[in-house]
Amino acid sequence: MVNKQAQDACQTSLDGVTSNPDTGIAGMVFVAVDKEGNEICAVPSGKKGVGEKREKMDMETVFWIASCTKLLATMACMQACEQGKLSLDDAEQVKKLCPELAKVKVLKDDGTLEDRKTDITLRMLLTHMAGFGYEFFNPKLRDYGRPVGYDVFHADERDVLKMPLVNQPNTVWEYGINIDWAGIVLERATGVKLNDWIQQNIMQPLGLKNINMLPTPEMKKSLAYMHQKWPGQEKSEERDHMYREPVVAESDTEKERIFHSGGAGCFARPNEYVQVLATLLNNGKSPKTGAQILKSETVDAMFENQIKEQPNFARNPVPAAKPEQTNAFPELYPQEGEMLFPRIWSFRLADCTFLGNPPQGWGLSFMITQEPGVTGRGRNTAWWAGIANLFWWCDREKGVAGMIASQVMPFGDLNVMGQWFACEGEVYKAVSQ
Repeated sequence: MVNKQAQDACQTSLDGVTSNPDTGIAGMVFVAVDKEGNEICAVPSGKKGVGEKREKMDMETVFWIASCTKLLATMACMQACEQGKLSLDDAEQVKKLCPELAKVKVLKDDGTLEDRKTDITLRMLLTHMAGFGYEFFNPKLRDYGRPVGYDVFHADERDVLKMPLVNQPNTVWEYGINIDWAGIVLERATGVKLNDWIQQNIMQPLGLKNINMLPTPEMKKSLAYMHQKWPGQEKSEERDHMYREPVVAESDTEKERIFHSGGAGCFARPNEYVQVLATLLNNGKSPKTGAQILKSETVDAMFENQIKEQPNFARNPVPAAKPEQTNAFPELYPQEGEMLFPRIWSFRLADCTFLGNPPQGWGLSFMITQEPGVTGRGRNTAWWAGIANLFWWCDREKGVAGMIASQVMPFGDLNVMGQWFACEGEVYKAVSQ
């Protein structure tokens, strides 16, 4: 049974955005679950597209979840570590499996290349400490790739293999193609394609049929439309899909060419993705099927802060190197007493407790808010996002997890982020009573 208070509050909040054409948000889905995997609320709002006669958004809608894939790829790598097929800190293993990395150089600010000084480990890849970046966040990488350019949303392994590093390994956190490389490491160590591994070792044990890098015909029928807000515009328009190759691939030959991107390759229903989060709430055991897909100590390790020496790693401004793909914003997640995103806080500020300037943390593939959050989340809550404005969180302390999903570019849409915070806050308000 859903919590009626949370359900009604989130429905009203989401509808206030999707019913207003000025927001440019055609539709969203928000779903939250408890430790038993039961839905606290499951709210579809609006339509699948802004075009005329588009279907209503529903809980069967499939979204390209982009970087929300990173959690799944990391769980797969951790399973391989448990089986002794991979090691988090064996640089020689990574070098042997991926000899291409021996040739990768570091791109300097002046556009020249220098030799790499440190070997790369799987842990560095899973913590974004290996030195790789993303062309839509890093201007020097964007410029270096031109006139042809880089496109990590092309489902082609060559885009990953050809990118230089943007930092010396193990020196600074920077978000990038690191987990794409982690997926390659897994495939070469096991002889199993990443999506096949995820299906066999995560989705099937959890009983989930609608999370896939190669969406099934049924998933394709329920696909949400992709939208674009061009720079300087608030209203959105439907656009060609950002990640179309896996959707149009039909024959086995076509599917074989698709790169299994650990960084951005999955499509999913949000109400199934949150069952993965519920499994993490339960220390690696599904509350629905009883399957233990990760050891409890492995989940603990994933939620440990891996970069304690960089307590402010995500407080640097994030540039919009490609403004059609991402907005610029001051930091990844506002935790300071001074409100950095005043427009996104649609719940009462009087209900919030600010904690000054708490240190930031990064686990194995996700950010950690180490102190209680303004929405009501507990300590050491994991969260991350997808570039088409999807956000998830997983709070092991309070036994709550959830996801909000949309399909609109560029990343950092304040309307969607505002609903993420507002609906998350409503969930905690309801379950605390």
